[in-house]
Amino acid sequence: MKRKKTDVFFVTLNKSEKDYLETIMYEDYAISEQLFYWQSQSKTSIESPTGQRYINHQKTGNTILLFVRENKRENGKTSPYYFLGKANYVEHQGSKPINIIWHLEEKIPQTILRETNMRAVVE
Repeated sequence: MKRKKTDVFFVTLNKSEKDYLETIMYEDYAISEQLFYWQSQSKTSIESPTGQRYINHQKTGNTILLFVRENKRENGKTSPYYFLGKANYVEHQGSKPINIIWHLEEKIPQTILRETNMRAVVE
């Protein structure tokens, strides 16, 4: 089977302690219409093959795809994920987890932006 060289991130923005372990209560949020702040898995170091794959994805031809949803469940049903598109590495800080800022190739739709608990004002 041929490897697709793609990482697909499924992000739940509003995490509750009843649904998620403390070790996966990542901070993930939209910074602007095209920038997204994301935390890697808690054990991923910058030196690890996974960390290197994330920050060097453009050099290695790897694709990053981002899907988000506001909550795990709404009205007793599992919430759908929304595909935000391809993301490209901008910068990172830290390790275990790695805090990465991704630039989305397409703007996040306004209806989804309102739901993402954006930490910066969209102009």
